[in-house]
Amino acid sequence: MTGPQPTFRALADPTRRDILIMLRDRDMTIAEVAENFDMTRAAVKKHLTVLSDGGLITVQPRGRERINTFNPLGMAPVLDWLNYFDAFWDDRLSALKSAIEKDTT
Repeated sequence: MTGPQPTFRALADPTRRDILIMLRDRDMTIAEVAENFDMTRAAVKKHLTVLSDGGLITVQPRGRERINTFNPLGMAPVLDWLNYFDAFWDDRLSALKSAIEKDTT
């Protein structure tokens, strides 16, 4: 996939958003992440894979463990998308303001 789709897919699930919040504070192994959820380690690993595919985390092997780290740069596609709509609404509201001011004069 290209573009922001993998990032939005990763953010679509509340469990993955919770994992990102946890990883914001510190790097964690799969087991450490799994301790915080009522699901199997395999299910947590699938969530981490989706987050990695979305560019929101990086995974580094350390011996037999895999260390998961939040990647703030992975939020760029989301911010770009939101900024597009922010600019869109700025333009629309500016045009509306001009139309209202024109009608009142």
